[in-house]
Amino acid sequence: MTKHFFGDTAVLLGRSLRHITRSADTIITTTIMPIAMMLMFVYVFGGAIQTGSDSYVNYMLPGILLITVASGIAYTAFRLFMDMKSGIFERFQSMPTARSSVLWAHVLTSLIANLISLVVVVLVALLMGFRTSAGVMAWLSVAGVLVLFTLALTWIAIIPGLTAKTMEGASAFSYPLIFLPFLSSAFVPTATMPGPVRFFAENQPVTSIVNAIRNLFAEQPVGTDIWIALAWCVGILVVAYAFAMNTYRRKIS
Repeated sequence: MTKHFFGDTAVLLGRSLRHITRSADTIITTTIMPIAMMLMFVYVFGGAIQTGSDSYVNYMLPGILLITVASGIAYTAFRLFMDMKSGIFERFQSMPTARSSVLWAHVLTSLIANLISLVVVVLVALLMGFRTSAGVMAWLSVAGVLVLFTLALTWIAIIPGLTAKTMEGASAFSYPLIFLPFLSSAFVPTATMPGPVRFFAENQPVTSIVNAIRNLFAEQPVGTDIWIALAWCVGILVVAYAFAMNTYRRKIS
């Protein structure tokens, strides 16, 4: 059964990846917005924002990376919605394939596409002056956090992809996720925010994730931020996975 699942997932993953390569504009589109934001914040607003950091691009890059993921997962919901509407799911159900492999193929495609987008954004940040003395273990830790974050948001994206009535509705859910880093420590210290906003910013998942990534890049002690970040990512992942699988079972029953 396990071998059957992995084999089916690999075949369906190949199908999804071929769709990505045939529409490379998907990855380009998901990287343009975060890169444009990075350019605007660094070269337009950077001089007026006091963060206590020598380089503003170093300070705000973790937030841009999270926005890149939030932007990219909208296409997961869109691709899943299009598969639902095309009737391809019914065709897969009539074949001897593991049912959950269809969803996992979309999830893994999202992970691969988002990792490519993240690499592009980091390369642009390097051209803009981003510098880090982080070692291999710190980079692997950053990659691990981003992979968990991507998986968590991707399973959230699966839900509207399965339930949306329109193409616009399938991807519109990502807008609040893209906006969330602006109410965190991603672009300015939370100490500069008014009371209620500061309380929300300091107790929402993005702030702990951003702080953990920022400290890893700076080779600073991560303290409890890394554990809080991992707890948020794993918690969201587990809940979203449960809801997505339950929704999928109801759809195909």
